[in-house]
Amino acid sequence: MSGLGLRAFALALAIVMAGATTGGVEAQTPSLDIYGAAPAIDHMQLSPSGELIARVVVAGETRGLAVTRIETGEHLFAASIGDAKVRDLRWVGETKVLIISSQTQSIPTLGVPRSELFYGMVLDLETQKLVHVLNNTPDVLGVLYGGASVRQTSQGSALFARGVNIANAQINLHRVDLRTGRGRAVVAMDRDTTDYVLDGQGEVIAIAHYVEHSGRWSLRLPDSNRYREVWGVDAPVDTPGLVGMGRTPRTIVISAVRPDLAVEDADSETGHELFEVNVDTGEWTRLPFERHPGFLVHHPETRLLIGAGRTEDLGVRYEFTEATAARRWRAIERAFPDKAPRLVSWNDDLTQILVFIDVGESGIYQLVDFETGRATVVAEAYAAIPAEQVGVMRSIRYPAADGLEIHGYLTLPPGMETPSGLPLVVLAHGGPAARDAAGFDYWAQALASRGYAVLQANFRGSTGYGRAFLEAGYGEWGRKMQTDLSDGVRWLAAEGIADPDRVCIVGASYGGYAAMAGLTLDKAVYRCGVSVSGVSDLRRMVNWEARQQAQRNSQTVRYWNRFMGAARLNDRALDALSPALLAETVDRPLLLLHGKDDTVVPIEQSRVMAQALRSAGKAVELVELPGEDHWLSRADTRQQMLRETVRFLEANNPVELKPTAQ
Repeated sequence: MSGLGLRAFALALAIVMAGATTGGVEAQTPSLDIYGAAPAIDHMQLSPSGELIARVVVAGETRGLAVTRIETGEHLFAASIGDAKVRDLRWVGETKVLIISSQTQSIPTLGVPRSELFYGMVLDLETQKLVHVLNNTPDVLGVLYGGASVRQTSQGSALFARGVNIANAQINLHRVDLRTGRGRAVVAMDRDTTDYVLDGQGEVIAIAHYVEHSGRWSLRLPDSNRYREVWGVDAPVDTPGLVGMGRTPRTIVISAVRPDLAVEDADSETGHELFEVNVDTGEWTRLPFERHPGFLVHHPETRLLIGAGRTEDLGVRYEFTEATAARRWRAIERAFPDKAPRLVSWNDDLTQILVFIDVGESGIYQLVDFETGRATVVAEAYAAIPAEQVGVMRSIRYPAADGLEIHGYLTLPPGMETPSGLPLVVLAHGGPAARDAAGFDYWAQALASRGYAVLQANFRGSTGYGRAFLEAGYGEWGRKMQTDLSDGVRWLAAEGIADPDRVCIVGASYGGYAAMAGLTLDKAVYRCGVSVSGVSDLRRMVNWEARQQAQRNSQTVRYWNRFMGAARLNDRALDALSPALLAETVDRPLLLLHGKDDTVVPIEQSRVMAQALRSAGKAVELVELPGEDHWLSRADTRQQMLRETVRFLEANNPVELKPTAQ
């Protein structure tokens, strides 16, 4: 990095570490580049004692790791870690910090196609040095296979990670030397070992095994010097899963369908229940949560299960089974009413809790100290977007054409209270088995700041609404999942909120497909469409997945066929749902944007659509984003995406209508 870049980064780092606020900022509309920039903080974690805080600070494309002593503000470490895409940040004891990042790469010599590869680095605060996880481990790639696990053992802090041995094709679990990064294999594993659970001392107490071509999943528990299968099931798509330790040191949590033990939970999209399994006796017990969790919460030190959370209409809600955690979280909810605070990090004795709030805000981190009874703002995600410039996000519900209730969100331009006849952007989420949620959404807020109302609908097939709602989306690509979006447009028009003649559709990934389908399969609603990293040819997409995995009958292929409604690989029935094969019907403007490094939906999907439109004599714009992945991880290309999208919308669906000539 140049000297100017170093100075700019140092200045940005100093501002964020000083806890700068937005005081004195005039209430003017921020630029699109402010919305498109990466949040000023990528990750933030409290140390086990709660005396230190580590954070990844962002300045442009550069990330920096900063470690600060909370009480004095002393900076113990601050340095650039380059343009790495940081995916996780964790403490390993009180003196070391683990950074997990990813890069889009291939390994041709091993036949690994271009994909997102993950790496680990450990910062030693005492030596001020960074070491790479699995560094110099004989015959093992310095790439993480899966995640990494931290445990506070009787021998001290420990780090465990799986690595690929290129000599024998094993993917063993290694205990990592925190001084050198070198790994020592502790448990033999292979490609069919999909997950494991460590106890508090770093011993593997459960292994998940999945044979992809047959779809057979099994649970294996310790038996002398081996792991013995104790339960198995055929699961071609919805596999059971290990979800960490249970409430006691010799139990684990497993997500599975067990009709012999519990009635199926309608809240669960897969029909899975959460069970606690005793690894010594093999006994299964259903966990006593009131609502089916979306994720579990484990104690930061012991790693024992203490609670769970789920995304609901108004934000994330938590349910704790451990008394201290439950009492303190209730206090946090009372302190931040109607703000749906999210748990970010806490220290080992739960006396300090770091929370994130972005309901009605652009995102602030608050440190709650239960010993002093104070809450302190320690960082802001988008300091240049004050609360008065955040558009109101309303939770809405409306009926689909067949009567199914659809939940979603309507974001209004900042300062607007009584919307009427607004130009509308339908912003469709990806997945499709995903959902939009309450909170600051940079894309929706950027569009709202330009005068558009923004509809984000959780159409059938979205998660968070139970199994029946998810399964209602099976086979509905381009059909009812699509009309659920346009039914929302009609409802907003009937309410007088949106102008039905001024509507465009925008989205990424599956949402990109929905944007193209809105101009081919559900044409009467939209003036224009913007597809980011969208699927345009469904059959080509599934065939690509099969080639990537060198398996015609992989779990991924089975998943896509179920959701798209295909009977088999290369099912030509998908052609009728593929916008690229319907290009001659397009009569509205379309903008395509796609990252060249996309390893989830290949860029050929947008290129095929562009070529089909040109061959049909239709106008189309294709913008290729160099160095960008599927998730728009880079700020510069995210900003470019917003600028291109708003330019296109303002040209084809302007906020201000020009008067017609008399």
